[in-house]
Amino acid sequence: MTAPRPRIHFVTGRLAEHSLRQQLERLGPRVGFDHTVQVLNITVAALMTTPWIAKRLDVPPGTDRVIVPGACRGPLDAFAGVTDVPVERGPEDLRRLDEFFGQEARDRADYGRFDIEIIAEINHCPRLSHAEILADARRLTAAGADRIDVGCDPGDVWGGVGDVVRMLVAEGFRVSIDTLEPREIAAATRAGATLVLSVNSSNVAAAADWGCEVVAIPDVPATLEGFDATIDRLTRSGVPFRLDPVLEPIGFGFAPSLGRYLDVRRRFPDAEMMMGIGNLTELTDVDSAGINALLIGFCQEAGIRSVLTTQVIHWARSSVRECDLARRLAWHAVTHRTLPKHVEPGLVTLRSGKPQEYGPESLARLAAAIRDPNFRIVAERGEIHLVGAGLHLHSRDPFALFQQLAAAGRDDVDPGHAFYLGYEMSKAATALTLGKDYRQDQALDWGHLTEPEIGHGPSRAAAEAARAAGHREPECPLPWGEGGRRPGEGA
Repeated sequence: MTAPRPRIHFVTGRLAEHSLRQQLERLGPRVGFDHTVQVLNITVAALMTTPWIAKRLDVPPGTDRVIVPGACRGPLDAFAGVTDVPVERGPEDLRRLDEFFGQEARDRADYGRFDIEIIAEINHCPRLSHAEILADARRLTAAGADRIDVGCDPGDVWGGVGDVVRMLVAEGFRVSIDTLEPREIAAATRAGATLVLSVNSSNVAAAADWGCEVVAIPDVPATLEGFDATIDRLTRSGVPFRLDPVLEPIGFGFAPSLGRYLDVRRRFPDAEMMMGIGNLTELTDVDSAGINALLIGFCQEAGIRSVLTTQVIHWARSSVRECDLARRLAWHAVTHRTLPKHVEPGLVTLRSGKPQEYGPESLARLAAAIRDPNFRIVAERGEIHLVGAGLHLHSRDPFALFQQLAAAGRDDVDPGHAFYLGYEMSKAATALTLGKDYRQDQALDWGHLTEPEIGHGPSRAAAEAARAAGHREPECPLPWGEGGRRPGEGA
């Protein structure tokens, strides 16, 4: 006997009703649910609050769950005592219901797990003050680093290495030392460093005296010369080690170096391994997020459980955070044998999600439905659309839109409002240029780099002034700021 399909009750506002019903008629049969829609007496769904909805909620018998607009504010426990049916927020934009139901079908209960250690190097520590090193260590750890690597300068013996390592250990950091110089390594390990980067034939004889784990590297990466001898010496001495065949930059043996990691993994199936991914991110003219995600994915599949990175060059200044997001995404993809897609939006910084469109018919209905003096700004189909009461202007050029606005006889745009419109249309133009999704009064989506929008709209005194002038749209009171959200957002 076929199990009954779940029944979902959606709550929305007047302007979003038509679009929501269209979406549900298409999605219901495909996803496998029946639906009901409750349209509350409010223009913009995003302006609802959960206590306000709770007072008006009418859940039909047989409902399995309730979905309220994703952008509505307030705690969901406002529905306690109102209904026994689970209540949740939908997507902030109802046009993303496809993604909402697609992601929900996945088992993401354990998302966020990882098994790759991030070692973050502070370069040229001998040139920095203790305060600078400590501040860098705190920033790197906050971004996701598990271990702080103290980078030394080749050719010199740094007498202060022990003091720096001791300071970091006292602050609770796990520390590694990055040098081939045995005297620096000895001082660092006595002070509490628990990992040495790196060991080859030049210093392996002293490794047994350090009492900690080391990273074994070849004398000549291209041929792995000296690698096996170093590994044999460490094994005989009982020194724990990780293997790093050394990643080479593009143009200097990048492809063969990836092959060496796979070859070493085949030869040493149970050995711990490390990859220094900064050799690619720091030495390639490209934003680092994609490179980090790709290399972390390689490491996850190959069983390489630690990566060394740094974030010095400006296009790689968020590498640690990118690696932290990427290791969670890679673990999820490899463990669950699922594509790493529509799971971790934080790594999509330039383009963001696929832009969603209202379409000409919805914009025409919007212009006809608006009664207040507020403007709605939309960016789609290569143009910026300025929609108001009985008004629909559009152009690629924000300056041309202002000229159209003046020609339309709108003389009620004061300097503050003009500044706001210019600011929003500048964001919209940026979104069109990059193929991003634009939402009025919300920050453009730059993935993990997104900064929350700072509201500088007028106070509610502006709403009172509008109402005093005869405008009666109390559900959407502000000409901009929190009241200027795009209609149609949320379910």
